[in-house]
Amino acid sequence: MSEATNGMIERRKQPMARRYGFALLGLVTLAALPLQPQEDWFRTGTGVGVEKVRLAVPAFAARSPEVQHVASVFYAVLRDDLEASGIIDLVSPSFQPLQIPSLPTELNAAAWAQPPSSAHMVAYGNLSFAENQLQVSAWLSDVRNPQAPPVLAKRYRGDLTELQARALAHQFADDIIERLSGGLPGIAQTQIAFVSDRSGNKEIWVMDYDGYNQRQVTSYGFICLTPRWSPDKSRLAYTAYERTSASNEVARTSIHLYSMVMNRRIAFPFLGGTTTTPAWSPDGQGLAISSSRTGDQEIYVVASDGGRMRRLTHSPGVDISPAWNPRTGRQIAFVSDRGGSPQIYLMDADGANVERLTTGEGYAVSPAWSPNGQMIAFAWQKGGENFNIYVMDVATRQTVQLTRDTGRNEQPHWAPDGRHLVFQSTRSGRNQIWTTLADGTGLRQLTFAGSNTAPHWSPR
Repeated sequence: MSEATNGMIERRKQPMARRYGFALLGLVTLAALPLQPQEDWFRTGTGVGVEKVRLAVPAFAARSPEVQHVASVFYAVLRDDLEASGIIDLVSPSFQPLQIPSLPTELNAAAWAQPPSSAHMVAYGNLSFAENQLQVSAWLSDVRNPQAPPVLAKRYRGDLTELQARALAHQFADDIIERLSGGLPGIAQTQIAFVSDRSGNKEIWVMDYDGYNQRQVTSYGFICLTPRWSPDKSRLAYTAYERTSASNEVARTSIHLYSMVMNRRIAFPFLGGTTTTPAWSPDGQGLAISSSRTGDQEIYVVASDGGRMRRLTHSPGVDISPAWNPRTGRQIAFVSDRGGSPQIYLMDADGANVERLTTGEGYAVSPAWSPNGQMIAFAWQKGGENFNIYVMDVATRQTVQLTRDTGRNEQPHWAPDGRHLVFQSTRSGRNQIWTTLADGTGLRQLTFAGSNTAPHWSPR
């Protein structure tokens, strides 16, 4: 159960508290079971399952002593990014030819195309220090078509630091992925917001997509939950459980906005009641929220400045955790216990045409749309099992279970490429943040210190 839910339960009497209990549970993980052949609808929707490009990535040459260390950092990060992409089969360094190219004129295409390398493509280049800057010259060549010019020829510049070397590696990796995936950029330059208690309070943190560069965003001393990136990545919206300094009691639960550009909280009005679980509209002009200002938790839409508040749901019980269809902006998925137990519902963005998506069995919570607006990932507890992640094709209502027998997996969110998800899981003990490919493979743990929950993947 999420922390935001616990905060709401404190204000409710049984059995109402029990109904609220699972309303804020986040989406789930993807565990290690690959999909079966009959589940082609899922592979088609996510882009996972297509034939991978066999890519060789030899070490980049260091042209001067100053760049020796950052060259090794650049190379390690580049390989990690490409391996995590889900569309590339990386050639083992032990299969590479002895002659390593650093320029197109040094590339022996035939040697790389033949066994044991058997590469389709080679990414290579060099690092140098010129004009007081780190310079990376990088190429991607098709060794099956050696007469053609390089597929990519890039030059990147930055400061001579390890952090900058990582950033340049992310850029080259994303450029490669975009070219090899038919125009869909990679995610190596994205970030993940999450909640961590490692500083003593549950605060909002941010990290690079691979878990590097973890840093604290809020430092308020009260509980902050459910971070949500704006579509342009400039702001984070989140739920704040503000406390009074005198009694340390929760004074109110409201929505806060934080500017990632100015590195500070920005103005957003208190909307009344217990107001939680913000979700940005695809155009960034509005937020869907849940508020108890009229009694029950209902779904509302407000402008990004908190004005023009409009109520969408009108049902007894709890309506919470809205999620806007990112492709069309014309649908909102949400959680409601109006039928007894929390289930996933769908409605038009004006509140019309409400329908239940899940079967009514168990507890189904935390809907998250895929970037193409065709699928919803959610957490489902049924049959006495832990919460597990499921993905539903909204048009057909077909579902696929992605996690099982691996602790409690919750609060998933899609990466902007639709090939990856992030989630929290207790599979290693305490709640930690994990990522996975959308077919359940490529599992990676990103956090290790403290308890870490409620991840949300940034746009590109």
